[in-house]
Amino acid sequence: QVQLVESGGGSVQAGGSLRLSCAASGYTSSSYTMGWFRQAPGKEREGVASIDRYGTTNNAASVKGRFTISHDNAKKILYLQMDSLKPEDTAMYYCAAVAKTWYPLPPLDSNTFTYWGQGTQVTVSS
Repeated sequence: QVQLVESGGGSVQAGGSLRLSCAASGYTSSSYTMGWFRQAPGKEREGVASIDRYGTTNNAASVKGRFTISHDNAKKILYLQMDSLKPEDTAMYYCAAVAKTWYPLPPLDSNTFTYWGQGTQVTVSS
């Protein structure tokens, strides 16, 4: 059973930084794509960034140049470095994974992903 556990959320002022982590366990497939999604109150879940096992990334336009997705394959940890945070980045952030790879990476669609973490809250104050 695949488990994803997020950490690193918190409260920060606009312009600040946070790094989210997602520890994956129970993953036996060598082919995978992982991603970060977020959901603000009253809004639909939206894709933030994704990465495949080769390190190819796909980022939402709203976070390009500010957020960086990366992974440590050996430790099975997914990261999201968030810089220049804005109040509109406030949301619950979720880690997601699917035992499949594509070329090129597909659009950031939550329906693509099979496994989900419980989420970590990020709050950015102005």
